[in-house]
Amino acid sequence: MIKVFRRWIDRYFSDEEALLLLLLITAVLLVIITLGKVLAPFLTAIVLAYLLQGTMNYCKRRGLGHLGATILVFMLFVGVLMLLLLIILPATWQQLTQFFYELPRMASKGQELLMLLPQQYPDLVSVDQVKVWTKQIGDELASVGQFAVSFSITGITGVMAVLIYCVLVPILVFFLLKDSDQILSWCTAFLPQRRQLLNRIWSEMDVQIANYIRGKVLEIVIVGGVTYVAFLILGVNYAALLAIAVGLSVLVPYIGAAVVTIPIALVGYVQWGWTNDFIWLMVVYGIIQALDGNVLVPLLFSEVVNLHPVAIIVAVLVFGGLWGFWGVFFAIPLATLFKAVLQAWPDNRVSDSDCV
Repeated sequence: MIKVFRRWIDRYFSDEEALLLLLLITAVLLVIITLGKVLAPFLTAIVLAYLLQGTMNYCKRRGLGHLGATILVFMLFVGVLMLLLLIILPATWQQLTQFFYELPRMASKGQELLMLLPQQYPDLVSVDQVKVWTKQIGDELASVGQFAVSFSITGITGVMAVLIYCVLVPILVFFLLKDSDQILSWCTAFLPQRRQLLNRIWSEMDVQIANYIRGKVLEIVIVGGVTYVAFLILGVNYAALLAIAVGLSVLVPYIGAAVVTIPIALVGYVQWGWTNDFIWLMVVYGIIQALDGNVLVPLLFSEVVNLHPVAIIVAVLVFGGLWGFWGVFFAIPLATLFKAVLQAWPDNRVSDSDCV
């Protein structure tokens, strides 16, 4: 047994860089797990600065200096942030409030629809089953109401947190963009001079993660924007709220689109019933999802991510359970990083005679 364990150690951990990489990954995970909430503004600023780095490089290639590119990109970032805070979020919040107010009426409509099932399909659905489902819907509505009350009570704390983010994050983003070279030089000074393994993994993952994150942000904007315009043309209630839900659903492949279909169908049925308008709503939503999956995703991510669907779903479940929204957002990049580390990990095979 000792010989087998020694052979395994010599195979995977005889390289000093492999041990260094393992220590770095462990240290980063421990910092995020233990200090994630405290460092949340800083981590958010790092993500945003990383997203804006591509625009910075584009401005530099067009002849702008580092400081000029920093100021231009930062002003664009502040403009988008103000648009989000002053226009998009208030409209979405108003529709969300109206949605919670209309939720009991939507639930009663759904219960009426369920009561018709025993008459239409007596062999498949019984009255007792419908009563059980109705009770479950009532319990869920009660829990949603409790959540809404608790959320409104803690609203002041949430507003203060938003204000802190609105002040700290832009400041941190500006200095991370302005002094990125100095910060990277300071961080790499603590690493050993011989780091071929780290450089290889970083050069590979820098391209893949950056392209994935920027592509995912672009996909959210395109899918959400197209959905909002389509729902406005169709006259759907809560168009902005539903469009944001559809846009964010692309973060969870294979699952998000199926989950967000439920509120869209519920809103459409309560608004129109079984009419042609409801059918057109579902057809348009299906076309948007089909174009996203068959045109937009291959166009944006054709050479970025090569993961099995099972690996993607497991990554979303694991990282989403650990870090919530950000875990879901970075699930695929983290899974890709894990895969790249495994592929680049030194494999020093030794013979049985070497272990004697």
